[in-house]
Formats: sequence, structure tokens, C-alpha cells
Amino acid sequence: MHLVTYGINHNTAPVHIRELFAFDASMLPAALSTLHEDDSILEVVILSTCNRTEIYCCVDAESDNQILAWLHQYHQQEDGTITPYLYHYQQADAIRHLMRVACGLDSMVLGEPQILGQLKDAYSQSLNANTLGKSLGRLFQHAFAVAKQVRTDTAIGNSPVSVAFAAVSLAKQIFSDLADSTALLIGAGETIELVARHLYDNGIKRIIIANRTIERAHNLATQVDGYAISLSELPAHLAEADIVVSSTASQLPILGKGAVERALKIRKRKPIFMVDIAVPRDIEAEVGLLDDIYLYCVDDLKEIIEENLQSRRDAALQAEEIIDTQVDHFQAWLRTQDAVPVIRAIRDNAEEISKHSLERAIKQLEQGMPAEQAMTELARTLTNRLLHEPSRQLRQSGFDEEGHLLSAARRLFNIKDPK
Repeated sequence: MHLVTYGINHNTAPVHIRELFAFDASMLPAALSTLHEDDSILEVVILSTCNRTEIYCCVDAESDNQILAWLHQYHQQEDGTITPYLYHYQQADAIRHLMRVACGLDSMVLGEPQILGQLKDAYSQSLNANTLGKSLGRLFQHAFAVAKQVRTDTAIGNSPVSVAFAAVSLAKQIFSDLADSTALLIGAGETIELVARHLYDNGIKRIIIANRTIERAHNLATQVDGYAISLSELPAHLAEADIVVSSTASQLPILGKGAVERALKIRKRKPIFMVDIAVPRDIEAEVGLLDDIYLYCVDDLKEIIEENLQSRRDAALQAEEIIDTQVDHFQAWLRTQDAVPVIRAIRDNAEEISKHSLERAIKQLEQGMPAEQAMTELARTLTNRLLHEPSRQLRQSGFDEEGHLLSAARRLFNIKDPK
């Protein structure tokens, strides 16, 4: 049995190529089944995300070239379309690649945790499609365990490396308990949506979404149990906010120094934490000069993110060491699987010899042979028959000068050198 991986990702292929070879979740059951129909493809898992498409297989040692042909045919692409963008791993390299993917070391954002959930979904799809066997099943479970170990033993996921996550992490440093805080989010784009979700997941008390289009603000607010307002209502709600995060496409500032001063007066100088992610800026720079205002712009967050990325890079080096060790462990397990059919054959042969010898002994007893003599004969026959072929092979190895066979026999039967 041979482990192989074929794939493309954000590092090797532009988005228009990744789109050509992506698998929608609804396509996966049929795709898995059709690839598995090839007798040489013993086990299959397909991972498909916006950043990567990867096929993990157990194949007959000489039969993995069908995978690429199938991939082109399934997506109705001309042969060779994917070749310039492709990576191909075998055995230890395939094992290591899966573990690196599971740990987020091969992701666009180093150490991101979402890929582990996507791998688990791919594993479940293969399990449901009956294309997952003992080897790939064990490999994926091992990879999940390694990812958990890396998360526990290193700081790979401790430092925020997205603008949204960095903003929320700063807020948590200033407000120890977000459950007592109100956030005012200005805009309703992707970044604000991520901020809203991070705040919601961290148990914030209340979220107000302000946007030029009230309907869009309302759609986001309903997802985080929030409240939607229009931009014109900002002055009336600013004093309620402990946290303000703004990210719009406005060419002019949305919050000026005067409006913030009025809000602080209403709040009786209770501090406000502000993050301006927009370019051009949504919050006048002079706001940062006010007492009780903690104002950060996107450049401040980038510095934090770069520091945190370096922390993750350091953690990634530790993760690589863990993965190297675990690759060795899994390969050792694979080697034990090679012994299973040999052990089974030895046992089957021994049981066949035992059965025939026992039948002979029973006949001897029925014919009147004394029990002690029949038992002695049974023991002698069993010994001779069980050791006949190994003894013949060892004697032959002396003629063929195969000393390694004699050494293996000593190890196999735990024979000590005479003193």
C-alpha cells in the first residue's frame, strides 16, 4: 500500500485555476465514489476549500497516475491543465504534508484553526462515502491529534494575526470583561462582520451596527443579537459605546473631535476604545488627543499583527519538530501493518499443521496406542513440522552466504549467544 497526495493551493495556483478544480460539498459524495471505483485506488479523502484542493489516497504502489487523469476528466478540463500548479507527495512526505495542513502551517494565515475543521469535514465525507479505510482513517486521526498537541504545546494560535481579531484582542486588554461592554461598529463590510463575530463569541453585552444602508446593518445585527442604526443616528448613540470600531469606504471622516467630546461629557469621562480600520480614516486624528480616548489606526494594528506573526513563526518551528517526530511514529505504525499478513499466514500454517497432527493423534488413540505414547508422538510431530521449513531455509542461507537471515532468526526467536 502506498500513500500519495496531489494538490494545489493559494501558494501554487491563482484563484481562476483553484476554481476550475474545486469540489462543492454537494459534489463530494459522487466524486469520492467515482474515484474509488478504480480498483487501484484503495482509499480516498478529498479536501476542497477556497484556498486548496487536495486528494489523499492509498493506492497500489504503481497505480497512482490514474488520479490526475480522473481529476481532469471529472472537472472536464484538458489533460495537463493543472500540472504547472501541482504538488505531489508520497509516503513520509504525504504524511508530513497532512500534519502541516492540520496544524495551519500551510495556510495563508499561519496557524489559523479553521483548516482543522475543514479537514474533519473532509474526513466525515469520506467516512460516509465508504472510501476511508484503515490506513487513511488512522492517518487523519493521527493528524488531528498532532494538531491538538501543537495547539497545546506551542503558541501557534495565541497571537491575533488578522485586523479584526487584533482589534478585539486589544479591546479585551482594555476591558477585562466584555460582558459589561457595548460596542458600536461603523460599516457592515467583511472586516466589520468579522469584528462583530469575534465580539459576539467573546460574550459582549451589546452590539450596535451603524451603516449607510440600514438594511445591510440590520442583516448583520440579527446574526449577533445586535441593533441596527443609520449613520445619521451615530451622535445619539455614541455615548453608549465603550468600544468603537469603524471601517467604511467614506472619503471623509465620519466621527469628528466635537462629537466625541460631547459623548465623553455624557459618559462622565468614562473611557472609549476606538479602532479606525478605514483608509482614508473614518475618525479624525485629533480624537486621539482627547483624554479617556484610546484610538488605534490600521497601521497600529499592523505593527501588532507583525509582532504576533513573528511569535507564530517561532511557534511554527516548534510545531515542525513535533510533526517530524509524529511522522516517524506513523511510519512505524505503517510498518507494523506490513507484518500483519505475514503473521496471519504463519498462524494459518501453524493451525493447519496442528489440526492434521491432532487428527493423527486421535486416530492413534482409537487404534489402541497408549495415551502417553500418542502424546509424545504428537509433540514430536508438531515440533518437526513447525520447524522443518524455517530450518531448511536457515541451512540454505549458509550456502548462499545470507548471514542476515541467521541474524534475523536469532532476533525473531530471541536466541542468546552461548556463554
